[in-house]
Amino acid sequence: MKLICIDCSEQVPDAAFQYHCSCGGMLEIVHDFHGIDVELLRGIFEKRLAERMTPYASGVWRYKELIFPELPERFITTRYEGNTGLYSTEALSAYGGVRRIWFKAQSENPSGSFKDNGMTVAVSHACFIGMNQLACSSTGNTSASLAMYAALAKSKAYVFVPDRQISANKVLQTLAYGAEMLRFSGNYDDGIRFLERFGAELGLYVCNSINPYRIEGQKSIIFEAAQMLKWQIPEWIVVPGGALSNATALGKGLNDLFTLGFIDKLPKVAVVQAEGASPFHRMIANQETKLRPELNPHTIASAMNIGNPPSWKKAKRMLAQTCGVTVSVSDAEILAAKVLIDRSGIGCEPASAAALAGLRKLTISHVIDKDETALCILTGHILKDTEVLSKHFDQDPRPSIQLNLHHVQFTGCFQNPN
Repeated sequence: MKLICIDCSEQVPDAAFQYHCSCGGMLEIVHDFHGIDVELLRGIFEKRLAERMTPYASGVWRYKELIFPELPERFITTRYEGNTGLYSTEALSAYGGVRRIWFKAQSENPSGSFKDNGMTVAVSHACFIGMNQLACSSTGNTSASLAMYAALAKSKAYVFVPDRQISANKVLQTLAYGAEMLRFSGNYDDGIRFLERFGAELGLYVCNSINPYRIEGQKSIIFEAAQMLKWQIPEWIVVPGGALSNATALGKGLNDLFTLGFIDKLPKVAVVQAEGASPFHRMIANQETKLRPELNPHTIASAMNIGNPPSWKKAKRMLAQTCGVTVSVSDAEILAAKVLIDRSGIGCEPASAAALAGLRKLTISHVIDKDETALCILTGHILKDTEVLSKHFDQDPRPSIQLNLHHVQFTGCFQNPN
């Protein structure tokens, strides 16, 4: 494994771990896959599906050879994350407008979001290099995940949380795991800038998406989906885009699988952003070379409320590699998709529903063909943003049925199955 700058290609020694090259570019991990026996690994991955109570019972560490082969097993910090469900229904496929959609429910992770896939690797790396003060800037999901893994590792978690447009549920979850919360005036982007500037000076190991080890862990989402589909990948991968770490990680994982020969084609990736926080989509749509931050991002999908995504350069390169696209969707479109996903019995937070909303928009505009297939990543649990649920049901026009259980007279409230 090597740490390489995505801008100038300079290699950075891992012993002096950092998040940026001296030129300012972000770093990524590059593996030497020379000599890997793919068929042998397929067998190992299949065998590990039967593991219980070992690091390899994790849906992330099952793929250790492709993620962090050098890490000694004793440093692995895991909650057996991953192992999340893959679902498909005719109704949701029809709504999306394609032949078939699979939904990878990362909401089933231990802390309730996809962040666990990356956080287990970041925290394990922190333990490996002897750092026990972990930090992040977060609108909610990252902080909850970090707090959980820090507690497992007996490390201290410092979470920088904006004072607006966050989910109370995620904040409470973070506090429950014992993190030290630091509220600040501003948004996610302000917190990231602070940690980039002062994190090393304060002795903090930063666990946001600027951390390349987190990206390695998040690759496992596509590894697991591919294995569940017997290494037959759908034509499209659709993912919500906030900080763009997930889009970057999935693209990196797809490239690994294709390069090694686990899959025989590279699917296209569609990155979906909310209209009120869509600087990446705007850059791609306008064929611009540099991202112009959204100064006041706003969307009901709190996990996507990011105006200056740190991983935009990596995500842009990923789109080029996969012939991918971007799309933005309104809050109304997100909520409409969320209602259907919830009532399908799967459920998700608003940011997750953006994937289905974006897919539908792309099929209506004929970017995606109705005969194609897609994999949508559901990033967070249905209870992550209950403020949105409360507002929705407060406005629900359907009347509630009032019962006096001491004097019940059934007047058509229940359908007679006969």
